Amino acid sequence: MSWNVRIGINPLSWINDDLPSLGAGTALDSILREGAQIGYAGFELGSSFPKDPMVLQRRLAEHGLACVSGWYSGTLATGQLDSEIENCEAHMEKLRLNGCDVVVYGEVAGSIQGQRGTALNRRPSFLHDGQWKEYARKLNAFGEHLSVKHGITLAYHHHMGAYVETPRDVDTLMALTDPACVGLLFDTGHAFFGGAEKPADLLRRHVHRVVHVHCKDVRVDMVRRARNDGWSFLDSVLNGAFTVPGDGGIDFDEVLTVLHDGGYQGWLVVEAEQDPAVAPSYRYAKKGFETLRDIVARLNARTAEVV
Repeated sequence: MSWNVRIGINPLSWINDDLPSLGAGTALDSILREGAQIGYAGFELGSSFPKDPMVLQRRLAEHGLACVSGWYSGTLATGQLDSEIENCEAHMEKLRLNGCDVVVYGEVAGSIQGQRGTALNRRPSFLHDGQWKEYARKLNAFGEHLSVKHGITLAYHHHMGAYVETPRDVDTLMALTDPACVGLLFDTGHAFFGGAEKPADLLRRHVHRVVHVHCKDVRVDMVRRARNDGWSFLDSVLNGAFTVPGDGGIDFDEVLTVLHDGGYQGWLVVEAEQDPAVAPSYRYAKKGFETLRDIVARLNARTAEVV
């Protein structure tokens, strides 16, 4: 039996919502056409995608693509649960109507991820256990709401410049949240940048909680410079800290093997914030796809030999 995963991509390889100058003016149809030509099964959403659920569905269908998921900017770290539930409804309905079963939850309260010139060591953090527990309580309740009303699982995205960044942060969040309400979006690039120099080790501890995966590679020398020189997240992006699988220092054979052996089923999403003028979109998106495709094929062949 083949491994039940699909390979998708985030439009960041073509255009960057946080740094609009990167890929500015790139047409959505061009992005979708190139992604489909490479072989991707679907796209995560970006700001250039239609907001209307039915229009979005038609645009993706024109290229034979699925809607993978979409980022949701949450503020539960400092905000109120009732407000978050009210604010999320239109986005969650759009995802539901487009066949998505997970939402990418990114905590943006106090986040410095979008601030040029603000060093990553100035990120927000919880000061005591009580704050962590209150945050987990709200995440559990929010995740339960998404599941019951929309049939969508909350996929928590650990992210540079935000409350949950380091391996210890991920460990704490997973320990305090309910597996029935809160899943983990495992991001290989953010895991490495956040301190897990072997992302597979962090993944092994939590593979049973993983509901979505971002496959992002890193240029190790750039990440080390970013840490040592106090770069911001966006300056790290501009200096080439991230790239696609197969072009950096992360062992994706090991990462995908952990996912395979741990029973993960779902999307493997290529994501790499890069300047397309430096890293041409089609060439790098193709490299990322082929890297993951070939590893999945090897894992399937290994399974077939065992059977």
